[in-house]
Amino acid sequence: MNVRRMKRPSPALVVAMVALFVALGGTAGAVVTAAVPLAKRALTADKAKTALVADNAKKLGGQTSSQIASQAAEQAVSKASQVPGPASTAAGLVAIKTGTWSLNPRGGGNFTVMCDAGQRVVAGGWADPGDYSSSYQSLPTGDGSGWTTNIWTSGSAPGAQSGTIYAICIK
Repeated sequence: MNVRRMKRPSPALVVAMVALFVALGGTAGAVVTAAVPLAKRALTADKAKTALVADNAKKLGGQTSSQIASQAAEQAVSKASQVPGPASTAAGLVAIKTGTWSLNPRGGGNFTVMCDAGQRVVAGGWADPGDYSSSYQSLPTGDGSGWTTNIWTSGSAPGAQSGTIYAICIK
């Protein structure tokens, strides 16, 4: 029977193996050395998070976030019931103010109608029942509290003409 004997490792192989184990041991040591501070920081972060939660719990009087949200919703509903709601109709928000104008034939002028105090004009216009007059401009006043119309009456009008100026105001 032929038994094969193992040869002794060469000195170069022994030195290489020792160097390999030393190198692996150093890397493992480095990993452990780096991991320890990371673990300490993780523990410190957990402690800080726990302290923050405890601090917030004190500020919130021991209530959960859902309890606080529920209380806020109840307060909002309570406040909403104390505030007057919207007008039941648009008529409750809008007021129409009127004024008159009157011109002789070949006459012209600016005529203005104002909204009540605290109201703003949103539109306006004018009416000419005799149909002998024209408007050159019809626009809000500079401060937005009334409506101005520039009217001119034709020379062919049979006499003085008159009509209505309108301002549509919002409360």
